[in-house]
This record gives sequence, C-alpha cells and structure tokens, in this order.
Amino acid sequence: MIKKGFLRLGIFFLYLTSLLPFWFLYLIADVLFVVIYYLVGYRREVVKQNLANAFPEKTEKERHDIEYKYYRYLADLIVETVKMITVSEKQIRRRVVATNAGLVHEYFAKGKSIIAVAGHYCNWEMAALNFNFVTDKRFMIVYKPLSNNTFNDFFIKIRSRFGGQPVAMRATMRKMVEYKNELTVSVLVGDQTPGVNEVNYFTNFLNQQTAVFLGIEKISKAIDAAVVFYDMKRVKRGYYTYTLIPLTENAKQTAEHEITDAHVHYLEGMIRKEPQYWLWSHRRWKFKPEDKHS
Repeated sequence: MIKKGFLRLGIFFLYLTSLLPFWFLYLIADVLFVVIYYLVGYRREVVKQNLANAFPEKTEKERHDIEYKYYRYLADLIVETVKMITVSEKQIRRRVVATNAGLVHEYFAKGKSIIAVAGHYCNWEMAALNFNFVTDKRFMIVYKPLSNNTFNDFFIKIRSRFGGQPVAMRATMRKMVEYKNELTVSVLVGDQTPGVNEVNYFTNFLNQQTAVFLGIEKISKAIDAAVVFYDMKRVKRGYYTYTLIPLTENAKQTAEHEITDAHVHYLEGMIRKEPQYWLWSHRRWKFKPEDKHS
C-alpha cells in the first residue's frame, strides 16, 4: 500500500513536470544526461557490449562516440516521454510529421487494413500519437504490459490520449478477429524481446542471431493486411518525421518469414545509418538459439 502511494506520488510529480515547456525540459535533459551517463552509468556495460557485438568492424573510438550520442539522446527521449502526459494536439502535429500519410488512404480505398511496424527507434511513442491524426478509422496500439500495474495503467492513458486504443500483446489476435469487418490501423513494435518459451524463429540482426516474435506476420496474414514500416528520422531536437515504407500489400501472398525478415532488416538499415537513436540499453539479446534446446 505504501509502495503504491509512492508510485502515485511519483506519477503526480511527472504530471507537474510535463506542464513545463519543451525548452525547459531540454535543460533538465542536459542535467539528466550527466546523471545517467557519468554519475549513475545507467546500463553502460550493456550498451558497450551491444555496440561491440553489433559493430565489430568499428573502432573502439567510433563505438564510444555512438554510446555518448546515444545517452545524450536517451535523456531527451525521457523528457519527451514525460511531456507526452500533457502535450497538446497542436504540439504533436507540429513536432511530428508524416511525410506520406496519403498511403494510408490508398490502402483503405483498396479495402486493406494496415499493420504498421515500428522499432525502438527515435521517439516511436510520439509518432504513434501523431498517427491518430492521419486516419479516422479504428487505431490500435499494441503494447507489452509492464509488470507494475500502476505504471502500466499510466502508460495506457498516455497512449490513448488522442483516441488510440491500446491493446495488450496477448489480446491482439482476438481484437483483430473482433474488428475483422472494419478497416483498422494497428501499430506494433517489431524489436521486442520474446521470452525463451515464445521463441520459434531466429534471424540475423545487427551481426547476431536474434530471436524475433512472429506475431506481426501471423496477424498480418490472418487479416490479409497491408504491412508498412515506420521510417523515423530526427530532424532536430524535439522534431521528427516518419515515412510509411510499404513492405507488402497482400500479407497472405507472402512466403513464410518474409514479412518478419523484411521489417527486421529494414530496421537494421535505419540503425546502421544513425545508430544513436536506437534503444541500446534494451537487453535485446538475452539468449541464443542453443538456449531454445537446452
């Protein structure tokens, strides 16, 4: 009970912080960077190892430069996420721009629902908020529930602020069947780490055999959706664009693992161009193919 009270107090503090203007929040981010990078060293060993495995061809200095830029951006991402608690529609429209929103309406005109795949890259959460304004159809944001119910409910409220419908990952297929007679847009993050008992497929990603959920492919084929990928770019501090890259228009006609490999490899290409914007402190490679058989 006491712990829950402290959590609610913390959320109230975050709410008050979110009322601050962006320029002030970025001053906080400058201080936060010093704390998480130099003083606390938040998951620095995880980041170092991930970068070493992903980019063995780079020099130690090159990887260190990526690490430094990553933590600079992570601090910005944290305050931007806090700002999402109270950010206005006007601010979201101005700071996040879809470069080819017309593609959504082209697919709808063909009777196609859309599966939009994102990665933990740039501010993927803010892009999802912006996507609400691209369509007036049912818009679902698939999420992996947090273990803490208080924070889980908190993030559900943020994601649904502009009409989006958060859907827990385990309920995704059921919801797709429920809305099979509607045209919908569903956003899923493609680089989540599955549990060892959920792994059925490994593919090469950033120089490593990587476990990948097959859910995106299964859902896409079940409703014969058009599948697109969010290509996000950071324009400058606090401003982004995203472009919807077609992966397939007819999911049912694709070969096994074709959709999965397509979204994984597209994300890898984005990361290799500007690696500092991916979530390197995420423990993405918890186990290897041999663990599945151990």
